[in-house]
Amino acid sequence: MTRRRRIRLFLDSNVLTGGIVSLWGLDKAVLSLCAARLCQLVLAEIVRDEVEENLLIQAERVPSLQAHKLIGGYHRLVKLTKPELIPYPNGALVRSSRHLIRHEADVPILLSAIASQPDWLLTHNTKHFTRAVAKRTALRVATPAEFFRVLTSLLS
Repeated sequence: MTRRRRIRLFLDSNVLTGGIVSLWGLDKAVLSLCAARLCQLVLAEIVRDEVEENLLIQAERVPSLQAHKLIGGYHRLVKLTKPELIPYPNGALVRSSRHLIRHEADVPILLSAIASQPDWLLTHNTKHFTRAVAKRTALRVATPAEFFRVLTSLLS
């Protein structure tokens, strides 16, 4: 039996955070595919740090038991998915690549995605991660809904 290569999914922080805090939805479904190891989670260190910061802020706003479940759920997710970690890009590269995307804070995320060459970059931030950005960088950028539409068409 030949083993198929898993689809490699680079998740922006909004998809990752959405999947962690939501009870259900497409963000959660993406994480479920990664937890079941049907897809490979590609996790940039910069995205990981942003998600952890957002989760800590969220945890401060809820009762301690709920906060404990939130952080514990995140740790279980990381353990289950065994993500492929992508290091921070170096500062000089970030500065010289500013032209690639409109929002300066997204440059290191975009560079991490380029370095990892995922099958998909999933984000809800289509205002910054536009079709033009995808074309310039040769990345396949989509929302989780667009990803699932393509996935469904391949299974039909």
